[in-house]
Amino acid sequence: MTVVAFQGEHGAYSEEAIYQHFGREVETLPCRTFGDIFRAVEEGRATHGMVPVENAVAGSINQAYDLLLEHDLTVTSEFYLAVRHCLLAPQGTTMEDVQRVRSHPQALAQCEGYLAARGWEPDPWYDTAGSAKDLAANPEPGLAVIASCLAAQRYGLDVLARDIQDRSWNTTRFFVIGQEAAPPAPKSKTSLVFAVPHRPGALYACLGEFARRNINLTKLESRPRRNRPWHYVFYLDFEGHWQDAVCRDALTGLLAEAAFVKLLGSYPAAEMPGTDKEKAA
Repeated sequence: MTVVAFQGEHGAYSEEAIYQHFGREVETLPCRTFGDIFRAVEEGRATHGMVPVENAVAGSINQAYDLLLEHDLTVTSEFYLAVRHCLLAPQGTTMEDVQRVRSHPQALAQCEGYLAARGWEPDPWYDTAGSAKDLAANPEPGLAVIASCLAAQRYGLDVLARDIQDRSWNTTRFFVIGQEAAPPAPKSKTSLVFAVPHRPGALYACLGEFARRNINLTKLESRPRRNRPWHYVFYLDFEGHWQDAVCRDALTGLLAEAAFVKLLGSYPAAEMPGTDKEKAA
């Protein structure tokens, strides 16, 4: 049976991503931290983990990338979730009753304009779904929360408003992690991390291995090495599967130029919400 671990309470956006990607029949395993997701998969308590790695508004989630470097799990697929924030409240609450709105600080920031226009006081909480769970258990007059519609269904709250995020294109990219690598797909993407030696032109030489072979890079970002102050690693995504001949040659060249290379995984490239293909459907 497929069991997918995620960070947060039931009703979290990560759980919504799981259901959209795997289907409703999958079993989900809530975890307290991102690190617990990786441990659940390594220990066999989950077959996969759903890990958010970057948001179109807030950028990369650094803790997730650090864990990908530290653990020997494989990225088996990616998924893009269009984040649709909803305003939730106990049954019988009206918009006129609302005075405070509770949620995770990032969700509050993503709905800042909506709240300010109505004069509502933001109330930071540890988790979006957690705010819904806590409000359902302990209703407070004048208090609403920002969470998913899935959380409303889970905890029996009313949806007072939908799509209250300030930016309609608010999207989160997830990695699905597991023990087994994904086979080549018609359209694949590869993620890896590498470091370069301290010499002039080292990064240029590494990236040149891809440029010379006309391989398109879709992400390049540096992060400090946690065990070596003032040293950096580079997270890189490129189009193609590592088993493709041209990609394999590029990786061989990268190994010769870099101080170290770790392949995080090759996986089917996902369609982002709002693409022409999605609109046509």
